[in-house]
Amino acid sequence: MTKNPGLSAAIVPVTPFQQNCTLIWDGVSRQGVVIDPGGDVDRIVEAIGASGIDVQAIWLTHGHLDHVGGAEALKRRLGVPIIGPHIADEPLCSGIERQAEMFGVPGQYHNVHPDRWLEEGDTVSFGGHDFEVFHCPGHAPGHVVFYNRAARFAHVGDVLFSGSVGRTDLPGGDHQALIDSIRTKLLPLGDDVGFICGHGPGSTIGRERQTNPFLQDE
Repeated sequence: MTKNPGLSAAIVPVTPFQQNCTLIWDGVSRQGVVIDPGGDVDRIVEAIGASGIDVQAIWLTHGHLDHVGGAEALKRRLGVPIIGPHIADEPLCSGIERQAEMFGVPGQYHNVHPDRWLEEGDTVSFGGHDFEVFHCPGHAPGHVVFYNRAARFAHVGDVLFSGSVGRTDLPGGDHQALIDSIRTKLLPLGDDVGFICGHGPGSTIGRERQTNPFLQDE
């Protein structure tokens, strides 16, 4: 994210799934957002305080519990709206407690009721930074990606990883839809675009185009 020194980011690993809860903020105004607060809300609040961020909203990429399970609790702590994902993930967001039971962690995560659903072509903003919204189904039906064209930076959630792609064996998953999302929405952004993802280290579009085994010979 060095291409735009006004935009900063930090990752807070949360939940037993080691999901990347991401803080993104403007370096001057300190206005920012929290992306995918999956749990461990006290840890997230501590990181917000340490960074001095004035959180404007909570953004969600998709409705799996490790990404949204702490969103309602964080909303209550911060008094900010929850924005996203696409409404196709409403069944997932309203079924977080059932997901938690399925994964053997009942009572730790809560259903989510976003204040605003997102659509392809929407724009979300904070501190003078605009992020385009891409609907990228496959890992989850309502998965969205946030892209800041000025910084050549994207938050891709669980669509694309360094050396891998999102799993598609969960309810609503569709491998071909996922690959189509990557090829039609993400790869055209350009090889120089860097991204943060939902798990593990980030990468660039160019590196994944050239080396990601899931994107070869499709």
